[in-house]
Amino acid sequence: MSASPPQIHWVEDGVACSARWRSERGNPPPRRVVVADARIAADAAYRLACEGTAMLWRGDFQSARQLLQALTRRVEAGPRNASAASKPADTSPGAAFHRHRQAQSQRARTLAMLLLPLGDDHGISLRRAPDVRQACAEVYGPAEGPSVVSLRELLGLVGAHEWRTKGVEVPALAGHIHPHYGVFSPTRGEYVELVATARTATMSLATMSMATISLAFDIGTGTGVLAALLARRGVQRVVATDQDARALACARENIARLGLAAQVEVLAADLFPAGRAPLVVCNPPWIPARPGAPIERAIYDPECGMLRGFLAGLADHLTPDGEGWLILSDIAEHLGLRSRAELLAMFAAAGLEVIGRDDVRPQHPRAADPSDPLHAARSAELTSLWRLRAATSVGTLAAPSAATSPERCAC
Repeated sequence: MSASPPQIHWVEDGVACSARWRSERGNPPPRRVVVADARIAADAAYRLACEGTAMLWRGDFQSARQLLQALTRRVEAGPRNASAASKPADTSPGAAFHRHRQAQSQRARTLAMLLLPLGDDHGISLRRAPDVRQACAEVYGPAEGPSVVSLRELLGLVGAHEWRTKGVEVPALAGHIHPHYGVFSPTRGEYVELVATARTATMSLATMSMATISLAFDIGTGTGVLAALLARRGVQRVVATDQDARALACARENIARLGLAAQVEVLAADLFPAGRAPLVVCNPPWIPARPGAPIERAIYDPECGMLRGFLAGLADHLTPDGEGWLILSDIAEHLGLRSRAELLAMFAAAGLEVIGRDDVRPQHPRAADPSDPLHAARSAELTSLWRLRAATSVGTLAAPSAATSPERCAC
C-alpha cells in the first residue's frame, strides 16, 4: 500500500489551509509558511528563507521570478564574503569538494523557500503566469488536486520540458537525443565521442563499422544515447538496461525517434540482462559520493556501488573473446575520492585485465573557469574509455603501458 503524499500546511486570512507538497529533491514540506506578495522586500524575504520560513506567493508571477533572482544574488554574495574573510584550514581537493557540496545544498534549501500554488490541472492562477501544465504532467503525472511547489523546482521542470521538446544535438548520431527530467543529458559530448571512435581488438583498421558484432549490452543506458550509437555503428542487436522508470521511458522514446526500435531493446534490469555478449558498455556515475537528491543519482555513485557491480559481473556476461568498455572520468581521483590504484584493484578483484584505454579532455566551460571552486580538479580531468576483458592469467591485470596499448589523448 503506497504512503499518502506529503502535505504542506499554512494559515491564510485566518483559515487553516493545506495542499499536496511536491519536491523532486525529496525535501520535506517547510514547517513554517507565510503568505507573501510583491509588498515583501528582498532583504526581508532573504532573512525568512535563511531561517527556514517558506513564502507562498500570491502576487504576480513575474514578480516572483524577480524576487527569486534577488534571493539568488544575496545567496551568492554570502559565500564570497565568507571565503574572503577566512581561509579554510583544510585546502585539500577533497575538503574543497565537500565544502562546495555543502554550499550548494544550503543554496538549494534557501532558494527553495519561495513557493507557488498549482491548481487542480497543474495550472498557475497567478497573473502573467506561463502555461506549465504539460511540463508538470511530464514529471508529476496527472494532476490529483491542488499542490504547492518551489518556484525554483518549477522553473527546472519548465527548462527540462524545453530540452525534451527540442532535444540535444549529438553529432556522432547525426541526430538528437531528447532527455527527460531527471535523466542525465548527453551535453558533455566527449564521452559519446569516445564510444563513437573506439575500436575492438577484432575490428579492422580500415573500417569503423561494428557490423561483425552480433550483440552488445549497454548497462545503465539513461537516455539511450550509447545504445543508439552502437546501433548506428553497425552492431546487429543492442540490449540496453536501466532500473529507473524515467530513464527506461526516455531511452525507449529516443530509440523510437531514431528509427532503431527493431535493433535496440530496452529492458528494466539491475545492471546486466541475461546471457553473454561480445561487447558490454557502461558509463556509470563518475563521483563516489552520496547523492543529495534522487535526481542526482546519475552523477553520484555511493561507495562506487554501480561501478563495482558492473566490474564484478562483467566477466560472467562476456563471450570468450568479448570486451567491456568502461567510460569513466578521473575527476574522483583529482578530488581525492578514489585513487587510480583503487580503480585498478577493482579490475583485478573482478578478474579483468586492461587491453587498452582512450582518453579525452573535457570540453565544458567550467574546466577553463578559474573561479570555479573545483577548477583544479576540473582542469586536470580526463575521461577514459577502458577496454577490459576477462583475465587470461595471473599477473596481467595492470594498466597497459604506452608502448603496448592503443592509448590516445584527444587533447
